[in-house]
Amino acid sequence: MNDMTLPFAGEATARALLDAIAVPAAPHRGGPVIAANEALQRLCGLDGATLSRRPFRELVVPDDRPGVQEAADLCLTRTDDPPARAATLQTAGGGTRQVEITQRRLVLDGEPTVVLTCVDLSDVHHVQSSLFALSDLLRQIVDSGPVPSYVIDLGHRVTHWNLACERLTGLSAAQMVGRTDTWRAFHASARPTLADLVVDGAPEAQLAELYGPQARPRRAEDGFCEVEAFFPHLGDAGRWLYLTAAPLRNGDGQVTGAVASLQDTTQRREAEQELRRHRQRLEELVEARSRALAHSVQALETFVDNAPIAVVYSTRRQVQRCNRAMETLFGLQPGQALGLHAREFFASPEDMERMLEVIAPELLAGRQAHIEGWMRHHDGHPVWVQLHAFMPDTADPEMGTWWMMQDRTEVRAAGERLREQNEHLRETNRRLEEAQNQLLQSEKMASIGQLAAGVAHEINNPIGFVSSNLHTLRQYIDDVLRLVDAGEAFLQAPGDGAARQQLLQLRDAIELDYLREDLPALLSESAEGLGRVKKIVQDLKDFSRVDQAEWQEADLNAGLESTLNVVRNEVKYKADVRLELGALPPVRCLAGQLNQVFMNLIVNAAHAIAQRGVITLRSGQQGGWAWVEVADTGCGMSPEIQRRIFEPFFTTKEVGQGTGLGLSLAFSIVQRHGGRLDVRSTVGVGSRFRVWVPVEGPESPAAGHSPVWGADE
Repeated sequence: MNDMTLPFAGEATARALLDAIAVPAAPHRGGPVIAANEALQRLCGLDGATLSRRPFRELVVPDDRPGVQEAADLCLTRTDDPPARAATLQTAGGGTRQVEITQRRLVLDGEPTVVLTCVDLSDVHHVQSSLFALSDLLRQIVDSGPVPSYVIDLGHRVTHWNLACERLTGLSAAQMVGRTDTWRAFHASARPTLADLVVDGAPEAQLAELYGPQARPRRAEDGFCEVEAFFPHLGDAGRWLYLTAAPLRNGDGQVTGAVASLQDTTQRREAEQELRRHRQRLEELVEARSRALAHSVQALETFVDNAPIAVVYSTRRQVQRCNRAMETLFGLQPGQALGLHAREFFASPEDMERMLEVIAPELLAGRQAHIEGWMRHHDGHPVWVQLHAFMPDTADPEMGTWWMMQDRTEVRAAGERLREQNEHLRETNRRLEEAQNQLLQSEKMASIGQLAAGVAHEINNPIGFVSSNLHTLRQYIDDVLRLVDAGEAFLQAPGDGAARQQLLQLRDAIELDYLREDLPALLSESAEGLGRVKKIVQDLKDFSRVDQAEWQEADLNAGLESTLNVVRNEVKYKADVRLELGALPPVRCLAGQLNQVFMNLIVNAAHAIAQRGVITLRSGQQGGWAWVEVADTGCGMSPEIQRRIFEPFFTTKEVGQGTGLGLSLAFSIVQRHGGRLDVRSTVGVGSRFRVWVPVEGPESPAAGHSPVWGADE
């Protein structure tokens, strides 16, 4: 328990007993915590010395303090113990934990004392939330899933009837939920459904009676059943459905209902029948052709049969001979391709004719023909095939043609996927760039809004004394004009003594000698004020770089100084700014975006300083890299916070005081420049952020080699 001193007898024993308590605990007498065991120190994130100086009621958030104080008062004034109560415990760094607090009375050294213990409920709340979310997710899966499904309870009452089930049966959930006659959705008369049988224990005899001998539990130990059956009352001509049903059990393993799913297999059944008929016809044809080709040369058979690519010999567009590779290519059984017409390998006769129109001229000219195109697999799916054809005797087309084929479907699909992925990546990059630009613009607008008042204040100061000087100047001009009028009157009557006397009196009254001294100073002061306004406007323009939105060479030191002038009003009340700028070459960059990075880092540095501190701006060069550093003497960051500072929307500021996008966008901007944003921070000492960018831009060779931030820098 660190170095705490407990104000009661048996201090070592009491400390050992307190630390031996597994749950967080601390004794008190209605005021400060007397001692805190190690479990409470870990939970709060504070050491024992800090906790022992804190009133016990400040262990919880302000809203919970009256209730905790009331329970403590009951313990100290009465002998019965108050009930446990839920509260929110405050931890180091502003965090909170949900706990259950129990306070019990005991007497130590003759004085009533309360022992406060905590049970951390945060994990329990998290598990409860997860279970609620999982329950809602499962409900959405059942209700919105593409597979027709329904659920019944132990009383055979429908509890869920999803949209897919509505479309399959034509009955809505409103018509079915709450009813026990599920059969009416599938049958003309009352009979148990597969789900009803599962709820009743899936008796095999009843399953076989209703669905035939093929219906039986697939996994007898868990009651799962499946069957495929014909339902004549579904649709216009009935439907084949593949049914599955499984029991639903509670935590004790007791059946509480059943879930059933349905899959329409009508088309598959019909396709299987047609496929069997077609296959039978093909097999008959292949058998006849095979007998006609029995006298082929054995050497050619050996060569063709062992070739790694598909080889076909055809006459009059019919297959006379082929090897196993060809049959594998088109999904044919051995010998099944013999005698087939070429159109059988194409999706349509038109596809076949188009390919032959390209090949025929080459073959008739005695040249080999090479082409790639779509052909048709035996099961109907397309196959992209590379063909090489040669006609042995162009003078006698009856001699036929030899074909060599390779399945290039996967190669073509890979190429298509690669093109699609590249297009998708380009589109994604474009969208990401748009989103980044939008976020950057939003952050810049937020920054402008944040700095607007300060900039206005900086402009108003010189504008104010210029306005005041103009007012004084008007008075001076009025006096001078009066003096000019008196002088003209005297010139018109030079002998008039009264006019001369009036001129002298007026000159003394307006203090002409003072005007000669004050007017130049007044004009110089006004010119200085207007120069300050011009400098602020120019710094704003340099910061935004609205006329330099493209990649170009820029002076990072000048950008850093102009950015500092823009945010000076945000900084000057919190910190003294020191400039330690080194010589930098022109850097190829988006200057406006880097200025946004500098502004975020400077403003964050000011916000990190609680009272008065120092912000140091440094710059330098390392090889082909230029760097700018912003250091502060603020509160610093823990390693946990440092790992998350570049996450979007992560902020340590209070709600409403930060978007959490500043450092995330800064990191993204630096990455776009091919650079790096490093941070070093120590709690209670301060933080240093260093921006590295390649001098020649993100495409330069330097971008491929990371710079090194030395430990002694």
